[in-house]
Amino acid sequence: MDLNEASISRRSLIRGAAAAAILLPFGATLASCAAPGGGGGAEGPAGEVTADNPFGVAANSKVDAVIFDGGYGVDYVENAAKILEGNKKLGGVSVKVSASTKIAQELQPRFVGGNPPDLIDNSGANSIGWNTILEQLEELDDVLDAENLEGEKIRDTLFGGVEAPGTFDGRFVALNYVMTVYGIWYSSTLFEENGWEVPTSWQDLKALGEAAKAKGKYLFLWGKEAATYYQTMVVDSAVIQAGDDFRIPFENLDPNAWSHPAVQSILEILHDLIASGYVKPGGAGTQFTQAQSQWSLDQEALLYPSGSWIENEMKKTTADNFKMKGIAELPLDGNQTTPKGTMRAEAGEPFVVPSKAKNPEGGKELLRTMLSKESATAFAKEKLAPTIVKDTVPADGFGSTALVSQSELLATAGENVFTIKSTNLYGMNSDQLPIWNSFLDGKMTVAELTSQLQALVDKVREDSSVTKIEIK
Repeated sequence: MDLNEASISRRSLIRGAAAAAILLPFGATLASCAAPGGGGGAEGPAGEVTADNPFGVAANSKVDAVIFDGGYGVDYVENAAKILEGNKKLGGVSVKVSASTKIAQELQPRFVGGNPPDLIDNSGANSIGWNTILEQLEELDDVLDAENLEGEKIRDTLFGGVEAPGTFDGRFVALNYVMTVYGIWYSSTLFEENGWEVPTSWQDLKALGEAAKAKGKYLFLWGKEAATYYQTMVVDSAVIQAGDDFRIPFENLDPNAWSHPAVQSILEILHDLIASGYVKPGGAGTQFTQAQSQWSLDQEALLYPSGSWIENEMKKTTADNFKMKGIAELPLDGNQTTPKGTMRAEAGEPFVVPSKAKNPEGGKELLRTMLSKESATAFAKEKLAPTIVKDTVPADGFGSTALVSQSELLATAGENVFTIKSTNLYGMNSDQLPIWNSFLDGKMTVAELTSQLQALVDKVREDSSVTKIEIK
């Protein structure tokens, strides 16, 4: 999906995932490059730069961290802080971790006053608009170029594509800590019991829909607030099928974006699945978590498109022995132009270091500690979600089959991952939701869906008051 704004705010509050919070708000302008500062405006680092102290953190200094208190809580940063405080090679550093659900309201005055925290998790529905602080943020390339606590270069320990979501106007200023995998989720137990094959392309879905119907089940279902999850699946599938030939025009508001042959072919198949009765009707009147529980608890449908937050979100309403697994969103057919395994995956939960903080070196050192194998493994085990650090999830996924799936998908994709920004960048989701609810309810043709979605794109493109951002 292109993460829709309603679900972003909801997910951020429930699970703290801010995959889309890293994008510029509607009408925002990108800041020009600004020279990074340090030490609250001081010249250079306050302490001696060594292999064990790559940022020059001053001995006996204090680190002030403000962390969004969402679904992931703040304990994972507190745990990293304890490791940092126990690092005798730094000469004694103390860390204060403060939880917040109102990042913008609480921290914007501190930015204005020139005394922002040393590290901020700028997440949640109340995150700070990026256009207001970009010039005041440290570039974080040196964090990736530093060695982790285990002596490995951090950049070499991370999944591919993690810099892109936090790079604005060529400056890498936000390190997104948690990996979000976009896929199609199912109960492997249900599939095994019925002898169903997991689909490998959109061409497989009609036969699977027929098999589901024979068992009194549906292929898909949806809830009204999450109708655009299906837009995400369609758009991502078109990227997997056609690559940049579709993605770049789509992202840059092309007047024919929704008419591309790949996306049209996928929409025709989806329309056929709806018309054939393989998509449970009535989702436009069903609250999204209720709909999801119809899938995860009642098992009324075989498949559900979502991001990898779905396991944690539905953990209290999932059937016993469900054995949730995920597959990458599907290509149209066997002729995809991207490498096999290409998928949408992006880092979320953006951490930033303000240049005018009292101890930006300390903020970076706390980030370095969080990126250690020890800290990243602890997060994955507790939150059942991978960080951007590779090889921190064991083969058994700490008992989570969904987490095992995520690790396998990321390993298979390697560098072949992509993200979609334009929908949230230009605030189109709220207008797209009723369109998708009507389409999924069987009340709209592909031509009508295409026309209405393209009209929203055209409206943004032709609005001179909206700053356009070129996406590559």
